[in-house]
Amino acid sequence: MASRFDIRRQTGFATIAMICFFALYLPIITLVVYAFNAGSSIAIWEGVSLRWFYQAWNNNQVVDASIRSLQISSVAAIVSTIVATMAALATTRTKPYPGLGFKYAFINQPLMVPEIVTAVALLIFFSRIKIWTGYSGLGYLMVAHTAFCIPFAYLPIRARLENMDLSLEIAAADLYATPWKAFRRVTFPLLWPGILAGLMLAFVISLDDVVITEFVKSGGQDTLPTYMLGQFRRVITPEINAISTVFLLISILIVTVFFFISRKKDQE
Repeated sequence: MASRFDIRRQTGFATIAMICFFALYLPIITLVVYAFNAGSSIAIWEGVSLRWFYQAWNNNQVVDASIRSLQISSVAAIVSTIVATMAALATTRTKPYPGLGFKYAFINQPLMVPEIVTAVALLIFFSRIKIWTGYSGLGYLMVAHTAFCIPFAYLPIRARLENMDLSLEIAAADLYATPWKAFRRVTFPLLWPGILAGLMLAFVISLDDVVITEFVKSGGQDTLPTYMLGQFRRVITPEINAISTVFLLISILIVTVFFFISRKKDQE
């Protein structure tokens, strides 16, 4: 009798997975280790030191770029998540109708279009507005990042809505709850993990963006990624590693907080 096929146990899959994880995380581990290098080389180990963390902390350009990145990412994440939540509700809490598929495609279009195309389009569009208004502040970057992050926030929120049981919302309507009260008391608490996931994803995407930022920003508006990219054109020091390590720790902290919050919500 032939052995039964089990998709859960495929020869070589575990090995391939381990190789992929090794290739992914080994460079990150190397980066973190060399952030504590006492020397000026990013390739030669010269002892343990916090020198580059102190130097990054006292570097006004790094501090300004970091604050600017956090400002833009926070605004973009919050606004894009609000818009994505409204879009997700409008496209899931309704009966199918002609054009609904087009709306899905329209919302997710920035995911399909190469980022360089979006960047060039925003450059042309905002350049005209800058000429007309004379304004060249951070508002353009915030708007550009928000528009780019909407589909990233939309996907987890929509997925959460599609997997939610409608019976509680229907029961709230049967008990004469207004649409707003049903959303506030029933839908929103159940949807919160999806909203938080969308918010985190949008924040990370905005914080990490380089291409759109390079095309849209004005002089003196470097974000941390564009500042680090500029440093690679000059002398590279472990200061870049130290900055990257700090942001890696921040990302891990955010993911950890989300994990515990979402687990608590699911248990409730």
